[in-house]
Amino acid sequence: MADKIRCAHILVEKMSTAQEVLDKLNRGESFAKLAAEYSLDGNRKQGGDLGFFGHGVMVREFEQATFALQVGQVSGLVRTQFGYHIIKRLA
Repeated sequence: MADKIRCAHILVEKMSTAQEVLDKLNRGESFAKLAAEYSLDGNRKQGGDLGFFGHGVMVREFEQATFALQVGQVSGLVRTQFGYHIIKRLA
């Protein structure tokens, strides 16, 4: 298991918006472009890139989803207290 991983995410408020974004990703649209367009998070201009982080940094639901992903893989919808996330593992 990796000590630190690198992920990007798209954070939205509504499940319907999250599903719309996930559908666009599944049709081959760019993760970074969709992050810039939809994400509520401040890192949206960097394509949603959160940089490297280890265990115990992110909220539990987010951390569990990120560490379960393979490099290059995109999650389904992950709900946390902040809203709905779609996460892509970068490294």
